[in-house]
Amino acid sequence: MSAAGGPPVVVAIDGPAGVGKSTVARDLAAALGLPYVDTGAMYRALGWKALRQGVEPQDSAAVARLVADSALRLERRTDGGVDVTLDGQPVEPHIRAPEVGVMASHLAALPVVRQRLVELQRAFGGAHGAVMEGRDIGTVVFPQTPFKFFLDAAPEVRVRRRLEQLRAGGREATVAEVEDELLRRDRRDRERAHSPLAWDPSYERVDTSGMTLDEVVERLAAAIAARGQGAAAGA
Repeated sequence: MSAAGGPPVVVAIDGPAGVGKSTVARDLAAALGLPYVDTGAMYRALGWKALRQGVEPQDSAAVARLVADSALRLERRTDGGVDVTLDGQPVEPHIRAPEVGVMASHLAALPVVRQRLVELQRAFGGAHGAVMEGRDIGTVVFPQTPFKFFLDAAPEVRVRRRLEQLRAGGREATVAEVEDELLRRDRRDRERAHSPLAWDPSYERVDTSGMTLDEVVERLAAAIAARGQGAAAGA
């Protein structure tokens, strides 16, 4: 999918943890015929490697070496999906453990990490188009795309969705544990100095609290179609 006579289309989906971005982005990408890129998986991949190598996020020199020595790739599959590979190996399912997510959040606050991963994301999106989800896709990675959405939901809904996600992956957790995890993640993401979680008037903000997955996907697809038609009409 590409704009008429223009570059490949990039759809930016940002929002806090537990709001359902990954599922929405994956289904929207399938509906639009675009690759789906989970940018969080890229940070998690480095977090997984940092844990295995004993790298502390406070050790800037060690983190810089980790980034420089890591062959991180976005590889498009024949079915349109995108695999994140690290040093030649797929990173799923190793990156979904809670401790990996915590390390990824710490690494994501560091400029040396963000700079490298943003370069990779821009290169892939510029070449192939994509539905990308994360926390700074529309503010930093692709600020010029007209297709920008900020998904949010009530705290109790986010906790429930995150709990369901964990249990579907075979991990048990209590409501209190998940609530604490999301609060800590929100604080780190919103207060970090570099590329904090944020949105501005160029986004369409969507409160998904009372919506089904299909309803969210349909709303975003309709908005993209309308904006695409508007851009074509104004060309």
